[in-house]
Amino acid sequence: MNVHVASTSSRKAGPEPMSIFERYLTVWVFLCIVIGIALGQVWPGVFQAIGRMELAKVNLPVGLLIWVMIIPMLLKVDFASLSQVKRHWKGIGVTLFVNWAVKPFSMALLGWFFVRHLFAPHLPADQLDSYIAGLILLAAAPCTAMVFVWSRLTGGNPMFTLSQVALNDAIMVFAFAPIVALLLGLSSIVVPWDTLVTSVVLYIVIPVMLAQVLRKALLKRGQAAFDAALARIGPWSIGSLLITLVLLFAFQGEAIIQQPLVIALLAVPILIQVFFNSALAYWLNRRVGESHDVACPSALIGASNFFELAVAAAISLFGFESGAALATVVGVLIEVPVMLLVVRVVNQSKGWYEQGQCKP
Repeated sequence: MNVHVASTSSRKAGPEPMSIFERYLTVWVFLCIVIGIALGQVWPGVFQAIGRMELAKVNLPVGLLIWVMIIPMLLKVDFASLSQVKRHWKGIGVTLFVNWAVKPFSMALLGWFFVRHLFAPHLPADQLDSYIAGLILLAAAPCTAMVFVWSRLTGGNPMFTLSQVALNDAIMVFAFAPIVALLLGLSSIVVPWDTLVTSVVLYIVIPVMLAQVLRKALLKRGQAAFDAALARIGPWSIGSLLITLVLLFAFQGEAIIQQPLVIALLAVPILIQVFFNSALAYWLNRRVGESHDVACPSALIGASNFFELAVAAAISLFGFESGAALATVVGVLIEVPVMLLVVRVVNQSKGWYEQGQCKP
């Protein structure tokens, strides 16, 4: 309950500014691209040695980095807020429909059209399937942590945001692997089930459990102690992400140097996906009569991705040098500027939204 009160208070005080790490994430990712490519060319042997540090197909350095990356974000998830789901069941229903019935499947379709057909002559032929796999992994992982940022910037209902994120995380434990396996199978991409399930356990189940244990322990010390702990460990998450990206681009460097347009081409289906899903969720909430402060986080949850999980799963399933890993990183690269654009659109369209809103 303390978390809910704190969230409500911050909402009344106005949207909190993004941290410097969050606001300039695109800049940091771009720097990681440059640094990673340079280091990979100068010390290829070092990164090859890191790539060989595996246990049961899991790269140990990356596994550790992913945990440090994900757990601070999962600390914000309050599963007790699931009791509030019924209060905004229409908005919850819209978000779940977009996240799980539309988003992964529309991305598979966009990947098939753009990667396998329209852009195929400009992409390495041996990586086409891998690129599509990365796009599917990205779309099958709904956003968890950054949604709190986007929701604040739109004055989103904090109770709805908390309950929706908690519900998405609970569903992801059971739905991520089957949906990914189904869509990869339909795309004729073979992925070992044991590797996929291992990724889910390592990068969803265990981090969620650890985060909830740590969350409970911190909240026993009071809300102020909890908030202070989040502020201290928050940069760890971004730092781990950036280190992971440096490693990834150290492996991807040669391919990017040879075909620098790959990143721009992979960004096209991701951009279309973001705009399509955010617009669909926003419009559906308007049609069912949900308030604007619910429609905003619903649209943003439907558009953004849990890219940390997607990157981890892509590396585990296909490796550092895969097109899948590169495709998920493109999602990281464009996440902040594109989502800030969506935030601006939903904020400026509030009058339109409420004027023609269908009343329940």
